[in-house]
Amino acid sequence: MYPTFGFTIISGSLKTEIERLNLMKSTIIRHHHTALICSDYTVSKKFYTEILGFTVLAEHYRAERLSYKLDLGIGQDYVLELFSFPNPPPRVSYPAEACGLRHIAFVVENPAAWREQLLQQNVVCEDLRVDEFTGKTFFFIRDPDDLPIEFYEV
Repeated sequence: MYPTFGFTIISGSLKTEIERLNLMKSTIIRHHHTALICSDYTVSKKFYTEILGFTVLAEHYRAERLSYKLDLGIGQDYVLELFSFPNPPPRVSYPAEACGLRHIAFVVENPAAWREQLLQQNVVCEDLRVDEFTGKTFFFIRDPDDLPIEFYEV
């Protein structure tokens, strides 16, 4: 008798059940989205949609939580979830970073052109840099809650 790993096999063989369990251990397919909490929903919504150009895919107000949930996409590809909550603590970045999310990064064809476009909208941009390992150009900005955002050459 073979062990059943705590499962009762109703139909089929143990081999079939093991194959089914192995399918559950499959690899991650892709990144789904990144969730961000903002301190000022109106300011952050404007920043991500009007300045960075994300598409609003869905917007919901959850009265029981006094919270907005904004689904943002690159085109129709869902990538960011923006939440508002009453009085969230500020992000810890200085003098040292905290554990957890360090920054988010987006691929762009021309980082220099993106940087110029953002500067024209009064967004503070770091200088262009070159990745020492890939030779690709990149730069950082910060969102309204001080989250670093990287723009990285395709």
